[in-house]
Amino acid sequence: MASPQMLKLPEVLTEIGMSRAAFYRMRARGQAPRLRKLPNGQVRVSRADLDAWWEQCEQHAA
Repeated sequence: MASPQMLKLPEVLTEIGMSRAAFYRMRARGQAPRLRKLPNGQVRVSRADLDAWWEQCEQHAA
């Protein structure tokens, strides 16, 4: 089984067209995709979590 694709935060921010500050404000409100912190302190977002978040955003916008 292949390991899930993990995206770096700058990749996520580019894809969703958002600044880091805006992303963290959304995260503080519980409205951002889940971040996973690695042992070295870096953060990643799984592709599956990001896709699910996009789907949820589309449903709320409709």
